[in-house]
Amino acid sequence: MQEKKITHIIVGDIATNCWIYPLSNAGKGAACAIIDPGAEANKIISVLEKHEYVPRYILLTHGHFDHIGALPGLYAAYRNNKDKCPEISIHRLDSQYLGPESYNVHQKSISAGGINNEYLDNYWKDMPGPDILPEEGDTIGPFTVLHLPGHTEGSIALWDKEANNLFSGDTLFRGDYGRTDLPGGSQEKIINSLKRLFALDSFINVYPGHGPNTTIGAEARRRMI
Repeated sequence: MQEKKITHIIVGDIATNCWIYPLSNAGKGAACAIIDPGAEANKIISVLEKHEYVPRYILLTHGHFDHIGALPGLYAAYRNNKDKCPEISIHRLDSQYLGPESYNVHQKSISAGGINNEYLDNYWKDMPGPDILPEEGDTIGPFTVLHLPGHTEGSIALWDKEANNLFSGDTLFRGDYGRTDLPGGSQEKIINSLKRLFALDSFINVYPGHGPNTTIGAEARRRMI
């Protein structure tokens, strides 16, 4: 099994992990997926250009603004080239965070988190709509979609079974898990989602939405739940 050369970019005021995941062999024009572009579109584009990657997908683990804030900039950069315009994916239950009516949804979410609405206004640009609304068990490129509600209703993980890599969004961190006090959050549901993850093979590499990488086994042994 060939190891994936995953590129890690920390973006935004909340230090969100954005991941660039190769879908084909390295080289000019190699396809990739962008996972959770939370902010700083120009920074992400610079990394893509450095590696000569062409984004095939933008994959969102959930809809919170700190995970999708770079979407308008990325969309503007690629929308005029149909061959290079990536498809945007988000679970159906978080799809309200995208599209022309999404500002009010983000405003409510940020207010519930104790952040002044001026923060959103300083960064806001109209959000493009989704192209793909994956459900549990669907595949996108090398990834199998795991629906893991709790942080939001539509939170997912993206699991490359062949490479043993799982992108957990804000469901699972190293030594912690995502908050459940925002709209659509549920403590009961996130505990069930974590139990599901901890039942997977212990050697699976976990790439979370914030903080350092870990493994399923390491987090299962921490007995957080």
